[in-house]
Amino acid sequence: MLNVSVTDITKCGLKVSREQPIPVIFEEVRMDCGFRADLIVEGKLLIEVKPIEAMADVHKSIVLTYLKFANCKLGLLINFNVGLLKEGIKEL
Repeated sequence: MLNVSVTDITKCGLKVSREQPIPVIFEEVRMDCGFRADLIVEGKLLIEVKPIEAMADVHKSIVLTYLKFANCKLGLLINFNVGLLKEGIKEL
């Protein structure tokens, strides 16, 4: 069982933002909170957590969109509704 909290991550010296607003700019329209990422670690790793029956392409597309607008290089899509956690992690 995964038993790591945001506090544990910050104790390691990493900066973690929870429910981080992601601004979206389209043409001349700016929305300060177009999306909201579950976790962003050090401004580089975006983590999106889902408790879903099965991952679909739309879930991957959402994370890829968040990565683009948040200017992050790496994304993890984690599904906690699986028997083994390693089966529910997708790197994007």
